[in-house]
Amino acid sequence: MDSFSLFSALGDRTRFELVLALAKGEKCACELPAIVGRAQPTVSLQLKRLVEAGVLSSRKDGRKVLYRLSSVRVRAVLKAAGAIS
Repeated sequence: MDSFSLFSALGDRTRFELVLALAKGEKCACELPAIVGRAQPTVSLQLKRLVEAGVLSSRKDGRKVLYRLSSVRVRAVLKAAGAIS
């Protein structure tokens, strides 16, 4: 993931809020709509875009899909921006 892809991915408010939520730890896709206050189809589309950009990774656990930050680089950018501690 290059810097342009990372910043482009974080340039959308919904995607940014999803990344902030996942900076706190791995979460099930089913939890995220309530956390970011968006409809499930919107969240699903934005999660797909974040995975494609290399910002997030996912894994299946039975019927659930769990998402997490894909690298420490994403966390470092969020810290540098003051978005997380």
